[in-house]
Amino acid sequence: MIQVNKLGILLRKTSNTFENEGVLNPAVIKVGNTIHLFYRAVTKDNYSTIGYCALSAPMVIRERAEVPVLFPQAEYEFKGLEDPRIVKIEDTYYLSYTAFNGINALGALATSKDLVHWEKHGIIVPEITYEEFKHFTETDSTGHEKYLRFNDYQKSHQSQERKIFLWDKNLIFFPRKIDNKFCFLHRIKPDIQIVVAIEKLEDLTIDFWQNYFSHFDEYIVLAPKYHHEVSYIGGGCPPIETTAGWLLIYHGVHDTIKGYIYSACAALFDLKNPQKEIARLPYPLFSPEKDWELKGEVNNVCFPTGALVEEDTLYIYYGAADERIAVASLSVKELLAELALNKI
Repeated sequence: MIQVNKLGILLRKTSNTFENEGVLNPAVIKVGNTIHLFYRAVTKDNYSTIGYCALSAPMVIRERAEVPVLFPQAEYEFKGLEDPRIVKIEDTYYLSYTAFNGINALGALATSKDLVHWEKHGIIVPEITYEEFKHFTETDSTGHEKYLRFNDYQKSHQSQERKIFLWDKNLIFFPRKIDNKFCFLHRIKPDIQIVVAIEKLEDLTIDFWQNYFSHFDEYIVLAPKYHHEVSYIGGGCPPIETTAGWLLIYHGVHDTIKGYIYSACAALFDLKNPQKEIARLPYPLFSPEKDWELKGEVNNVCFPTGALVEEDTLYIYYGAADERIAVASLSVKELLAELALNKI
């Protein structure tokens, strides 16, 4: 077993209107000596914006913004910007998030050169209904039953007045291009999927997605396998490049009599072919056990979204019970050694 140190709560909600219900699920990136945290801030009616704070060390807050740095500006996100992740590719920062309009929750993107001025690119995952998804994948061997379970609402509440799309969340870019092309993860429940080899965002056309879904099986990189993730899984932190492969910290969910339990999990993928799973831990990396993980807006949640590597230490920033932000740390070498014992 890997020794995981839970370092405690880093950030709590405040009396500021935009974050008085909760702070959670942060994006993390280090530039120079500053660790930048972009986090989901929640106010009444589950309205979410992106807050910001700067750290001088993994657990030391240097400054914290009094107002959100990103907020809804368009119809597709008017109920909130949720669960950001961030990477730097070449000279540009890519901040992905879930855009929620009260009905649909879909992966969207904003970019920046300086972490201050942001350009929004809108939704970049497919805007399709469940029936369209079923039609596009009919030539593929993927069984539709498991997707129907998680998307029955979208199917049953469809109308001519409004389209309810297949929810596609946890949009996460790899931190560099692979063979000079972008790669990113996304999640249509209950699995994690991957988009590989796009040269530019404009390549994500309806024709691209129709072709993608006609070979959908090929792009499912991770599916629920073990007891702690049996219900569904989703992307967590941006993939971390190591000599052994791409290290992915993701979340796994188990539906119990007491409700869903969200745990942090770990898997490893091939550096040259990130569609290939190399190894996966057969047990959670860590699960809710502290009071601040067990009780909150949503009980029993450890939801990892940000990661920072300092020498051999991996710091994982996560949402705790959907109300606060906490940090855990562990040895990268120990984790890779344990994964090596659990190759696929």
